[in-house]
Amino acid sequence: MGYSMDPDPETTAKAYWEELQISPKKSNEVCNMVKGKDVDRALDMLEEVIEGDRAVPYEKHHKGVGHQKGAGPGGYPKKVSEEIRSLIEECRANAENKGLDSENMRIKLLAAHKGSPIQGFRSRAFGRSSPSDTKTTNLEIILEEKEE
Repeated sequence: MGYSMDPDPETTAKAYWEELQISPKKSNEVCNMVKGKDVDRALDMLEEVIEGDRAVPYEKHHKGVGHQKGAGPGGYPKKVSEEIRSLIEECRANAENKGLDSENMRIKLLAAHKGSPIQGFRSRAFGRSSPSDTKTTNLEIILEEKEE
């Protein structure tokens, strides 16, 4: 386990989740939507996605995806948004535990990486089987205090 960057431990808090059973592609799109935002703003955006009021614009993985009002090609990845919201709240709690001002934080890094697949199989005709692997995702986040 390693982070993509080495932040200053005096002004940042971080968290890392492994092997989540969520889509790596949708996770990447949601991370791009909230990266660089204030924590409160990011949590509000994710809550709107979960409720179906805001679509996540798909910038990279948008082939065959329908257009959504105000977002172009996009969707409403509820499960991914719930996991990322929980991760942000956990990192905010880490910041409070370190003595940082959790109300004055912004998302410095939020990244999704492919995890190792969970191997499985699907039964087929004539006693055969085909591989059917479940994709997993690793999420990392770094919050930093905003400079005033």
